[in-house]
Amino acid sequence: MTRASETRGGQVTLSKEGLPGWLDPVVHAVETVEPIQLSRFLPPDDGAGRQSAVLILFGEGERGPELLLMERASSLRSHAGQPSFPGGALDPEDGDPLADGPLWCALRESEEETGLDPSGVQLFGVLPKLYIPVSGFVVTPVLGWWREPSPVGVVDPNETARVFTVPVADLTDPANRAMAIHPLGHKGPAFLVESTLVWGFTAGVIDRLLHYAGWERPWDRDRLVTLDLRS
Repeated sequence: MTRASETRGGQVTLSKEGLPGWLDPVVHAVETVEPIQLSRFLPPDDGAGRQSAVLILFGEGERGPELLLMERASSLRSHAGQPSFPGGALDPEDGDPLADGPLWCALRESEEETGLDPSGVQLFGVLPKLYIPVSGFVVTPVLGWWREPSPVGVVDPNETARVFTVPVADLTDPANRAMAIHPLGHKGPAFLVESTLVWGFTAGVIDRLLHYAGWERPWDRDRLVTLDLRS
């Protein structure tokens, strides 16, 4: 089995070998979902946009399956203060954006932002590239299994305010779900978990993953939360 512990300059590959059975619906969703089923914001046809990647890391905690998230520092220029997946823009050393560059980027950024040890991560899938119009990022969501958990936390307070995990059971709990309304009128799914509101791109991807993995439970889409103007 090839894991993400390959040294830079070598290969980092995807492997489904040895994944826990509860991830099977996620693997199926990743293999079958179409880009338009994930978001109406898809990469521009002219190739514009800054290539980036995020790591959607599934682990297993005391309450079962969970996801690793972080809260971005409030001083950042893009998406300040937002809960998000670890990730960021591709660097030249990450390699080809159309090959394994996004895989390297997702692991590198996760290590830089959360202290995650990439050697304990098994990458198993990649979702279609998506687009974030407000920042111009073309994002490749990379999925991983936290086979060998490592300590995580804030590495640089200038980039990251908090690192935390969220049980999937809390994400699927209808009591924790709502639609977030941005002051500019945008509306999208949100999760009220771990003393924070997960919204925007991150919440949208989680929402679609839960749906296409068959984990979604009926929830009240008429329950609205208004985002602060500073969001």
